[in-house]
Amino acid sequence: MHVLVLGGTTEARRLAERLHATRGIRVTSSLAGRVATPRMPPGEVRVGGFGGAEGLARWLCEHEVGAVIDATHPFAGTISFNAALAAADAHVPLLALRRPGWAPAEGDDWHPVDSLERAAEAARALGSRVFLTTGRMGLASFAHIDDIWFLVRSVDAPDGPRPPRTDVLLDRGPFTLDGERELLRRHRIDVLVTKDSGGAATAPKLTAAREAGVPVVIVRRPPVPDGVPVATGPEEAAAWLAAYSG
Repeated sequence: MHVLVLGGTTEARRLAERLHATRGIRVTSSLAGRVATPRMPPGEVRVGGFGGAEGLARWLCEHEVGAVIDATHPFAGTISFNAALAAADAHVPLLALRRPGWAPAEGDDWHPVDSLERAAEAARALGSRVFLTTGRMGLASFAHIDDIWFLVRSVDAPDGPRPPRTDVLLDRGPFTLDGERELLRRHRIDVLVTKDSGGAATAPKLTAAREAGVPVVIVRRPPVPDGVPVATGPEEAAAWLAAYSG
């Protein structure tokens, strides 16, 4: 069976490793190409878009794909909805692999919002030194703010619009709790802005913010397309595939 994994996440890479070692499965991982030096999964890899839902449906048919697992970032909404349309058009089963979201703990001061634009409004009302960890692609939503200082952390350097008072920290997780504590202290951070990405690699910043009494503006996830089953980990996704193919 040929399985297409829409990847770019740790879970996608672990799933590709598992499937690559499984007899009778050929796995192709698709990466968006937004990170300059991605961590490459085993098996076949393609980089770049498909040309929308229609192009993806055509690719599925041309490459005789037997199943699609959407293991993209929880906020990669466009590809997820294109995958749902394409899989339905090509009559290929589709599973969404999504790591569980974060949950607030006692002592957290969370301010949930539904968009980056609302996150910008909330951050402006809460403080003046913001640790912004929403990724380099969304900085345009904050570019109009000139009365707040931002520390932006991303894997690659941002190249689009961004706030005028911005320092950029290039780094890749996983991050440690001690490191996040020191970062908040050294930069005198009084607001943390993040997306509900889930997972352990970047969660220490939430603990550090709780300890320091720093409010957190957290952007809620977009929904998974209607009717698409969801697995919460690579093992569950592999079990779904085995049940389908067996």
